[in-house]
Amino acid sequence: MIKRCFIVLVFSFIVVSKITSCAPKVKNGYSKELGFEGNISLSGAFALYPLVVIWSEDFKKIHPHVRFNISAGGAGKGIADVLTGMVDIGLVSRDLHAQEVKKGAVPIIVAKDAVICTLNPGNPNYKALLKRGLTREELADIFVNRKFKTWNQIDPQFTADPINVYVRSDAAGAAETWAKFFGHKQEDLQGVGIFGDPGIAQAIKDDKFGIGFNNINYVYNLKTNKVFDHIDVLPLDLNKNGKIEADEQFYGSLSDLTAAVAAGRYPAPPSRDLTFVTRNKTESLLLKEFISFVLQKQAQSQLLENGYVPLSATLINEELNKL
Repeated sequence: MIKRCFIVLVFSFIVVSKITSCAPKVKNGYSKELGFEGNISLSGAFALYPLVVIWSEDFKKIHPHVRFNISAGGAGKGIADVLTGMVDIGLVSRDLHAQEVKKGAVPIIVAKDAVICTLNPGNPNYKALLKRGLTREELADIFVNRKFKTWNQIDPQFTADPINVYVRSDAAGAAETWAKFFGHKQEDLQGVGIFGDPGIAQAIKDDKFGIGFNNINYVYNLKTNKVFDHIDVLPLDLNKNGKIEADEQFYGSLSDLTAAVAAGRYPAPPSRDLTFVTRNKTESLLLKEFISFVLQKQAQSQLLENGYVPLSATLINEELNKL
C-alpha cells in the first residue's frame, strides 16, 4: 500500500514537473511565447469607467491573452483598492491627498474632463436660468452655505419653489472637484446624498426643482452630441454680470463644451485631470504597456468623440517619463 502511494506520488511529481517545464515563463505579465498576458484589475471613478472599458477592448485586440476586471465605485474606492492591493490601478478623478501620496500612490494623468452643474428642464425658471446663469458665489450659497432654499431667494424674477439639492453620498472625485470650485471639501457639500454619477443624473431627471452636478458623460448623449432628455447644464456666470455672454455659452453640444475645457474657457476646477493611480512605481511590464497604450496617439484620439479632452504632447511625455 505504502509502495503504491509512493509510486503515485512520484508519478504525479513527474507529470507536474513536465507541465511546469513546458509552461511559458511569465515575468511581470510578459512571456516570449505569448507576449503580454495576465490580468489587469481597475476600480474607481465613474468618470473614467466608460473610457477604460473602450481602452481595454482595444488593448485586448492587440494582446488577446490579457484579461481585464473593471468596476466603478467612485474615486475614493479606487484609491482605497489600489493602496490595499485589491486592484492594480485605481481610477481617480481628483487631486491626491498628501497622506495617499505618503502611502505610495503614484498618479499618471490619462485624460481631462469636467464636472458641470445640472438641472431639470421642467424647472419653471429653466429659460431664465439659461439666460442668467449662476455665479460661483451663488452656487456656493446653494451647495455649501445653504443660504438659498428657494429659487426667488437667488433672484426675485424666479419662482418661490424649493431648491432641491443633490450631492454624492460616496467618496467621489466629482464631488471633491465641485467642492474645490468653492474652496471647500466634499464633506462640506450639503444636500440629499446620492450614490454615483448615474444616481445623481437620475435624481435630477425625476425632480423638476432639483440641482446637482455630474461628469460630462452622464449629461451628454455621445450619439447625438446633445444633452439627454430631462437633464441640462446650468451655465456658469463667470464674469458675474447677471447674464450669460456669448463667450460663456459653450454648453449647446458636447463638442462645444470639450473645446471650452481644452481651451481653458471652462474653469479648473471644476474641469480636472483624470488619472490612473498605482501603488508605488509599477514594475509590471504588462501594466507599463497598458498605461503607455492609453497615452499613445490612437487611444488619445478617441477622447473627444467620447466626451473627454486629450492631453497635450508635452503632458503626454511628462506622464510617460513616470514609467
